[in-house]
Amino acid sequence: MIATSGGWHAFAANGAQGGTVKVPYSKKWRKEADKLRKIVLDCDLIEQIKWGKPCFTYQKKNVAIVIPLKDACALSFFKGALLSDPKHILQKIGQAQAARWIKFTSLKEITAMQSILRNYIYEAIEVEESGKKVTLKKVSEYPVPEELQARLDAAPELRAAFEALTPGRRKSYIFHVSGAKQAKTRTARAERCVPMILSGRGFNERTD
Repeated sequence: MIATSGGWHAFAANGAQGGTVKVPYSKKWRKEADKLRKIVLDCDLIEQIKWGKPCFTYQKKNVAIVIPLKDACALSFFKGALLSDPKHILQKIGQAQAARWIKFTSLKEITAMQSILRNYIYEAIEVEESGKKVTLKKVSEYPVPEELQARLDAAPELRAAFEALTPGRRKSYIFHVSGAKQAKTRTARAERCVPMILSGRGFNERTD
């Protein structure tokens, strides 16, 4: 069991290597994050700072990470999709296929669930020991939103450009457009994606 020198919050406040890493909302959820860290470390995982956050590993493999959010503090499992989740407390994280998290808004919530959390952590360790991996969907298995498909069908040049994109770039557009709840918003998003697709970029890729 290894804790980071000086504590995570000293790191988060000062940043790594002269302040290059900042962790939003770390101060807001300081007590909750420290409680989650203690629970995980009691399960004999090794703590490291990755992506500016406390990440816990087993034999150098990522198992869990504490993530302070705007509205909660989360304990996320990298292969949460493989956990049995008998208490039905794991939540999907956006479009992530493998990761799952549990969000907390108070120390009281964490304290009440600490024995359950330990069971989940130990199961996550067993998953790593077993060598199991999450079977990820191929891009072709994600349906193209009908609003984006309509644009592709109406313009052969756009369709060709979309099909020429890397799988990851195609997926970025599929997720962006389908992420809108209203059809009107999806249509607007699809329209805005046209010039980026034609340029060969993925969604939100820099042009420089």
